[in-house]
Amino acid sequence: MEVSIAQSAKLLDGASRIVLTTHVHPDGDALGSLLALYSFLILEGKNVRMILDDEVPRAFKFLEGWEKIEKPGTLVETVDLLVVLDASDAERIGEVKKAIKAPILNLDHHISNVKFADYWFVDSQAAATGEIIFKLFKTVKAKVTDKMAEALFTAIATDCGFFRYANTSAQTLSFAAELVELGAKPQLISEQLDTKPRIVMEMLPRVIETLEILEFGQSGNIASIVLEREVIAALKDDTDGFINYPRNIDGVEIAIMFKEVDANCVRVSLRSRTVDVSKLALSFGGGGHARAAGCTVNEPLANAKAVIFKAAREYMAKGLS
Repeated sequence: MEVSIAQSAKLLDGASRIVLTTHVHPDGDALGSLLALYSFLILEGKNVRMILDDEVPRAFKFLEGWEKIEKPGTLVETVDLLVVLDASDAERIGEVKKAIKAPILNLDHHISNVKFADYWFVDSQAAATGEIIFKLFKTVKAKVTDKMAEALFTAIATDCGFFRYANTSAQTLSFAAELVELGAKPQLISEQLDTKPRIVMEMLPRVIETLEILEFGQSGNIASIVLEREVIAALKDDTDGFINYPRNIDGVEIAIMFKEVDANCVRVSLRSRTVDVSKLALSFGGGGHARAAGCTVNEPLANAKAVIFKAAREYMAKGLS
């Protein structure tokens, strides 16, 4: 059932025991939205838990409350409402979907959302789910603390490339300004996110060596990089930002990052300047945004590269956008 922001707020208000979750491989939007909503509900006197079927990336451990995020498998009492944030389908929340049996409210902004929840509010025009959470706060006239503002600014800024991507709207900039007034400090947030462990810099040349560029005429080129298992292990999966290297090459229309999970599984990240890569990702069971999407291919690395390159070439040939 599709609901409004006001109806979403009413569902939250009517629930006493709430579990919040978001997608595996969480990014800044997922975690910022999760932590901001958690803080609000705690202030409202709710019994709230955050459960995530993954680790919290190092880069986001400056956000208040991240250490309260639990793994599925711990004892969960009766739950009135499961709130799924920034996830377009049930598979994206991993084992949480099995651990929690409760009505689901889904708040999301992905155009590929499959409307899997009992209740959903999906705004594909929003730059981030953080914008939706801030709208909810404004609807109920919530008191937004400086730490909540920090989490929401992180959510919004990271999902629009710190206001550089095509999904940045006037509303995005307006919300960011309001959050700064409420206590978010952009310079401190960017410093936290830009600071990298030494190993990331040491591994960068090895990653750049894998760069491939497929020439494709006037339609634009396809460029890719590969992160093999040993590189990912050394980086401790701290791979944020690597895809920008092929993406920023002049003439590249689709950028692809292959992450080798194991011998028969590869995670694929897709970025584009003008074409809708969410459609390409969807054809492999993934999804995302028009300019940033991803999927998983259950094949060895060489096979995964071959099928993704073939699909990307065909996609470019059709001139889809």
